[in-house]
Amino acid sequence: MKRLIIAALCLACCLNAHPQTDSIALAQQQAREARNKEIAHNFYKDLWFTNNTGNYTLYMADTYVAHDIGDRKNVTEPAIEQKITADRFWNNGTWDSKINYQLADGDLVATRWEATYNPTTLLGKVVFGSGTIPIINVFRFNEEGKIVELWNHRHDIDTNQTMRFTMKGLLIGLIIALIPTIIAIRLKRKLKRALH
Repeated sequence: MKRLIIAALCLACCLNAHPQTDSIALAQQQAREARNKEIAHNFYKDLWFTNNTGNYTLYMADTYVAHDIGDRKNVTEPAIEQKITADRFWNNGTWDSKINYQLADGDLVATRWEATYNPTTLLGKVVFGSGTIPIINVFRFNEEGKIVELWNHRHDIDTNQTMRFTMKGLLIGLIIALIPTIIAIRLKRKLKRALH
């Protein structure tokens, strides 16, 4: 009987301890997610909403893996690349951007934001263009709260980037079409000379 009572008490203690352990782990996860969301928010605030690009070291690990549009997939870069990219934009214009919302799940933070760029140089106007573009970034954080991986999803269809690719395709198409035209003109001249 004593053994049965002791076993029942041990079982009751184990059952009561388990929810407490789960709630502690959940609270720790929520705190880590809140910390990561704040770090991501401050990253945008410093690099993209104000020209404090030197603060990139507060947010980025020494190296990180980038997943971008186009061919930039699984590229390992030094942290300073974030400063270089932000400086390139800041040196040629200004930003007026805002965060729409953020979601956190474990070590990942997704941010949907709108980047509004106003170029002030000829280079900025030609290369970057002006306007608002929606962007979704997903950051993966390490235990120290540094960004170690990022996914960049931009809606470039509404920007000058699309026009640039359209013009590039048009020029390539014109060059391809021009080659047989030049050959036909040269053959026509040879035929005229041969007939006269």
